[in-house]
Amino acid sequence: MWQAGSESRDVVITGVGVVCPLGLTAEELWTGLTEGRYGIGPFSLLGENSGRLPSAAEPLRIAAPVRQFTGSLDNFGPPPAEIAKSLRKGLKLMCRESQMAVAAALRALSDAGWQPDLFPSDRCGVVFGCDYLLTTPEEFIAAVRACTEDGAFRFALWGEKGLSQMTPLWLLKYLPNMPASHIAIYCQFCGPSNSITLREAGGLVGIAEAARIIAAGHADLMVVGATGSRLHPMKIIHALTQEQVVAGGEPATSCRPFDRQRRGTVLGEGAAAIVLESAESAARRAAPVYGKIVACASACQVGSSWQTDVEGALRQVLQRLISQEGKRRSTISFISAQGLGTRSGDRAEARAIAGVFGQANGAPPVVAAKAYLGHLGGASAVTELIAGLLALRAGELYPIRNFCHPDPECPVNVVRESGMPAGDAFIQLAYTPQAQAAGVLVARV
Repeated sequence: MWQAGSESRDVVITGVGVVCPLGLTAEELWTGLTEGRYGIGPFSLLGENSGRLPSAAEPLRIAAPVRQFTGSLDNFGPPPAEIAKSLRKGLKLMCRESQMAVAAALRALSDAGWQPDLFPSDRCGVVFGCDYLLTTPEEFIAAVRACTEDGAFRFALWGEKGLSQMTPLWLLKYLPNMPASHIAIYCQFCGPSNSITLREAGGLVGIAEAARIIAAGHADLMVVGATGSRLHPMKIIHALTQEQVVAGGEPATSCRPFDRQRRGTVLGEGAAAIVLESAESAARRAAPVYGKIVACASACQVGSSWQTDVEGALRQVLQRLISQEGKRRSTISFISAQGLGTRSGDRAEARAIAGVFGQANGAPPVVAAKAYLGHLGGASAVTELIAGLLALRAGELYPIRNFCHPDPECPVNVVRESGMPAGDAFIQLAYTPQAQAAGVLVARV
């Protein structure tokens, strides 16, 4: 656990950047949440070939892709000229998840007012969460064709004929440390750098690490975030076989966090980043501040029979966050939950919140953004944390979309209408199917 204290520097958030199904800016994210828009819609894994097969052949018919993100240079915001020049040459060396990560990071840095040479390069760093990255099937077509004889693939031909058909640098596109590497290289950040591969919890764990680095005086500025996609063909297959996923139906009502009639989560993609720096640094350059990192916590818990215990892990995280000296349950204005929309996930998360804060109306209000955004994999928690920061700035909460039927198994104080005050502090939660949980407590400055 990390918490702000008198013996360390205060850490604040001075910039945010998103690439999500609601848009490519924080403004589009907030407008979508407050106006009831959603990024979930019809989806075809087969793309332009989808019309050649019956719809029943499509394993996934609704999803939340970032349709606005094409990988073109204008998707990256207004980067400095020297970075834009490098990007033009380097885009082909990045997979989609890395491209989205770089775009989110550059947008966050621009929002923070960063420019090259504003800070010493060795005092700037990157911590980025990342889902596992997979090669697209199309990249193997030429190599497989070269090794095919008489309709059969010949493994013995791979070294002689197949490997030469692969793009020489193809593997570098899919290493999980590449998002952080690209950001550091383009921005010339030579300070602390790390890549976190903890699925949904990775972004929040990364925030904890970056905050600790700045608080200890080892860096002045850190870009931290996460990127992920659940829309790769193999990831879709994995999700459909291992998780409760809404694969079809009406997009508008597909995801129902904490609702009694919830049917599962909706797969999506995206990236999000925030800029952390010391409060003294932000004040010195008169940078606007979104909030202060008060505490971070993470936990993993399994039962006696080695069964994952998501509820127990989340309880530990919440208890550690509010155990900080001077913080009480009553000072937490709201909780931004993971809110997958799955039967077991929402039940475990709701029970953990109720177990720490009490039942329903006596507990902090709970928001969840999955019904607007879908499940963005590793990027979800940081995207939703940014939504919470925007709620603090606006002074009001956004409602949970599609919540119509309270569930006795989910005893949380769900935000059902617009206009509820956001207050001064909130907790962002995340957890993985393996019961790795994480949380960040942020307060208004």
